[in-house]
Amino acid sequence: MSDHSDVPVAAHEPPYYVAVFTSARREDDAGYGETAERMEELVREIPGYLGMDHARTPGGLAITVGYFRDEDAIKEWSAHAEHRAAQKRGRADWYERYTLHVAKVERSHGFERARG
Repeated sequence: MSDHSDVPVAAHEPPYYVAVFTSARREDDAGYGETAERMEELVREIPGYLGMDHARTPGGLAITVGYFRDEDAIKEWSAHAEHRAAQKRGRADWYERYTLHVAKVERSHGFERARG
């Protein structure tokens, strides 16, 4: 997916929300990459969007964690017309299965090794 950095999203001041999307794609996922890049462009426009992390296993399991300041931001993203169209296409063409979990984060911290 896009040129997203391998650096995880920094911890945010709680509370905030996460949307954890775990998926397994079909072998033929033509058009998926372009659509995923477009979704990343669009979600950045949502007020309250904080960032996202991606991970994918060699076996094809993918996890995307979206970080949002509040539930309203998640609802706005969920209702976005172009996102809704991508969701529909995902169910029809790209995914074997997926789950979505939304949770409120009450505690958050991070670590970064000093360089030098």
